Amino acid sequence: MAERPARRTPKPHIAQVVRTEQLTPHMRRVVVGGEGLAEFTAGDCTDHYVKLLFAPAGVTYPEPFDIQRIREELPREQWPVTRTYTVRWWDPKARELALDFVIHGDEGLAGPWARSVRPGETVRMLGPGGAYAPDPTADWHLIAGDESALPAIAAALESLPEGADVRAFVEVEGPDEEQQIDTHAEVVWLHRGERPVGQALVEAVRALDFPAGDVQAFVHGEAGFVKELRRVLRVEHQVPRERLSVSGYWRLGHNEDGWQASKPEWNAQVEAEQEQKAA
Repeated sequence: MAERPARRTPKPHIAQVVRTEQLTPHMRRVVVGGEGLAEFTAGDCTDHYVKLLFAPAGVTYPEPFDIQRIREELPREQWPVTRTYTVRWWDPKARELALDFVIHGDEGLAGPWARSVRPGETVRMLGPGGAYAPDPTADWHLIAGDESALPAIAAALESLPEGADVRAFVEVEGPDEEQQIDTHAEVVWLHRGERPVGQALVEAVRALDFPAGDVQAFVHGEAGFVKELRRVLRVEHQVPRERLSVSGYWRLGHNEDGWQASKPEWNAQVEAEQEQKAA
């Protein structure tokens, strides 16, 4: 049997930081652009994401940057570290891409980078990926998530036409973390305070008087509450699986490397358990 050709890593986009903006006390926007985004394209998805490539501490790469060569010639611990972020907006005419980062002090890798990065610095990324956009044929839309999902939620809400029937819930730490979204839909901001992340979201969706008709749901954020809301939708409300965009962007107690490694098994187990109960 013929051997399958080796799978090549997509060519990264090489951009430069254009400007930064502090949106809220814990959310910072980094806008990147430049000729390195000449081949960057984004479609109609409102949850487009990119994978940022960070060099481990003390590691520098020869130019031109070649991720395939790096992975072939360097030990794994020197490979770029990836962090996944949703595209807030993409302006193909200006060739500018906005990424929003949740920052909690020195915690994590990408947050501290976004806090200190300056215009002119180089950004390497793979993508975009993405799979969801609001379906105009749906009778109504349920959109819910925490801060990590806010860029995708805002993009989805801004894409909906006036008159669309939407129930939108966003959980943030407190009132200072609310953002202005250019949408006709009403957004219910839930302030977490000292409660566990996602608790307010689960309570709000559980208390919702579900309208009749075909619903399309987008629920993203911390994996624990996402699992619970998926159960509410699939098992309690019998929402068809194909009408759900439900995913854990992150998981308490795990960094992205650990979460991404365990996520496929976690998702498969959750889905199998809940599909059995929904049957």
